[in-house]
Amino acid sequence: MAALPPLRNIEAVQAEHDGQPVIVLHDSEGYAEDQIVLSGPAFFVAAHLDGRNNIVDIQERFARQFRGGIITEDQVMEVVSFLDSQGFLLSDSFEKRRLQMDRAFSASPTRHAALAGRSYPDDPDELKAFLDAFLDTPEAPLVFGEPDAPVLPGLIVPHIDFHRGGLCYGAGYRALAAQGIPSTVIVLGVAHNAVPAPFVLCAKTIETPLGDLPCDTDMVERLATACQGNPFAFEAVHRTEHSVEFQAVMIARLYGERVRVVPILCSQIAGEGGCDAAPENMPATRAFLDVLRREMENPGARVTVIAGADLAHVGKRFGDPYDIDDTVIASVRARDEADLAFVTAPDGNAFYQSVMADKNARRVCGLGSIYTTLQALRGKIVRGDVLGYEYAHDEAGGIVSFTACALS
Repeated sequence: MAALPPLRNIEAVQAEHDGQPVIVLHDSEGYAEDQIVLSGPAFFVAAHLDGRNNIVDIQERFARQFRGGIITEDQVMEVVSFLDSQGFLLSDSFEKRRLQMDRAFSASPTRHAALAGRSYPDDPDELKAFLDAFLDTPEAPLVFGEPDAPVLPGLIVPHIDFHRGGLCYGAGYRALAAQGIPSTVIVLGVAHNAVPAPFVLCAKTIETPLGDLPCDTDMVERLATACQGNPFAFEAVHRTEHSVEFQAVMIARLYGERVRVVPILCSQIAGEGGCDAAPENMPATRAFLDVLRREMENPGARVTVIAGADLAHVGKRFGDPYDIDDTVIASVRARDEADLAFVTAPDGNAFYQSVMADKNARRVCGLGSIYTTLQALRGKIVRGDVLGYEYAHDEAGGIVSFTACALS
């Protein structure tokens, strides 16, 4: 009997529906736009779709798990067909879906606002009021500097959703606004769906409800020359990645369409050496950083680098065996502060080694984007100022920490 198609690499979160425990599946790559809800038995079938098991294998495992419980062939195939119809299996129909969506994104001159109306309002007036609730308040007003004043060289802000990260977003972007207006903002996000390339470029206009940000295509072309292989081979990961999108929304709130952007996602910037080898020792990373640094050293450049970067991800939601308590929170904060001491120094290699001292046990997803920002600005900045530090609970059991730091 032929093996059934495997489940894709998707997120599964426990929840409750009509008083019953269920599993919610979500596709972070965005090929399946809607979440789906599975009962416990249906999720059991889904979890055993590994590309090796066939119907009989699943029936046998089901009987062992549920002490003689029976699941029929039709019931197994009902789950399989439903998952396939929704785009959650690595099947021929999914490959057609993926190819069609990737081609459409590649052909479009615009990276559309994937999360407008979902993670933040899509109405411009509503969005401005939503952002100003943490960006421009009586206690912390938004004040703009002289347009021609020197620009802030670098900024580290969260990429967690605005609802949880608003205070740090506000602190960071007020610091940016207080300086001159940059002509180009390089946004270094995180490729949460990791790809086998250190940096992923995008040369598209970034759409936001507050105005579309044109891409600095000349800079993108210069950066592309430093990339090994095709720098746009994995451009499709930009389609639904939020770490750049949220920064674009904030930039548009400050400057409308007056600022160009260079969207970059950081993925596998380091080799196999772990904490003993700085990412800059990896030829592909070093070559890219050399060109990026030259862009920052250009005497006439009015360029700001923004790292959209969260810090620790710990707890059961992220694979740890423990619950979150005050001891865990204090431990995470202490390690985060130890890392951030090298951001304020600033010392990119020391920051990297600090995070990797325990093999990145806290899952600092912004490691690559923060490291790249510090290395790009090496010699151009003399200090980093921590403007805010927070953590937020994940409803599935865990915490995510994040910060706002101005680099000047």
